[in-house]
Amino acid sequence: MKYSKDFVAASTTPLVLAVLNQGESYGYAIIQKVKALSNGEMEWADGMLYPILHRLQKKEFIEAIWGTSDTGRKRKYYHLTALGKEELLQQRINWQQLNTMLEKLMGESNEQ
Repeated sequence: MKYSKDFVAASTTPLVLAVLNQGESYGYAIIQKVKALSNGEMEWADGMLYPILHRLQKKEFIEAIWGTSDTGRKRKYYHLTALGKEELLQQRINWQQLNTMLEKLMGESNEQ
């Protein structure tokens, strides 16, 4: 099952924040983590992820630092800020509330 573009767009912020909540990471690794978590169903392109990372930086939810990979290549690493942790918690609450509403609505439609 492939996810719709609307669903992918809506889920990027909480997913990026949740991945970074596990620890510092870089763009390609974030893309691969989401792909693995979705069993290959959600594939993000670089062109989609980096504008989101920049937006999250602008909102001060994440910070970026330049580092060097094991291979010696320069790489930008992202990590979650305290403000980002608060936003992740709020995003999670929002998604849980949405899920609860959908469950209630689906239960009501099954009763009819």
